[in-house]
Amino acid sequence: MIELIVFVIASLMVIGGALGVILRRNPVHAALSLVLTLFGIAVHFVALEAHFLAAVQVIVYAGAIVVLFLFVIMLLGVDKAENLRTEPMMRQRILGPLVGVGVLGLVGTAIIVARSRSILQNTEGLQDVEHDDNVRQLARSLFSDYVFAFELTSVLLVIAVVGTVLLARRPNKGLQAARKKAGVES
Repeated sequence: MIELIVFVIASLMVIGGALGVILRRNPVHAALSLVLTLFGIAVHFVALEAHFLAAVQVIVYAGAIVVLFLFVIMLLGVDKAENLRTEPMMRQRILGPLVGVGVLGLVGTAIIVARSRSILQNTEGLQDVEHDDNVRQLARSLFSDYVFAFELTSVLLVIAVVGTVLLARRPNKGLQAARKKAGVES
């Protein structure tokens, strides 16, 4: 009974946070709603006894990634009001719903295919494996074989943030001339 209560509360956290990400107008509030969603997913991981994934979910995603989002939001000043009459990407309004319908179709197909298959086809030998062995193998692999890839990924994220800031802060002379002509102040 307690598992059901935990599942319902965590699911409400995930759904409420996801709706907050979509419906909030303030980008900082949307990012904080994302934190709520990620904590709800971490609770689901704990309920499934996947404690390592729950810790990674909280530390990496709710901690580092959302802080990175907030850093970029604050640095770019996204919360400022913009003129909504100028549409820089008109095709986006047409392609957005099409991509959404395509993604929903793919998810629906994946659900239908997954229901027809057995998830665990071969469970032979799983009872003999200790729980800590997987964590040790993962840690050994991450900190020996793939340490260079993770360091390279962190450098790539820093470069992406710096590039985004530079592109956003660079004055676009053609856009400034068009705004002056239209009488819109930046």
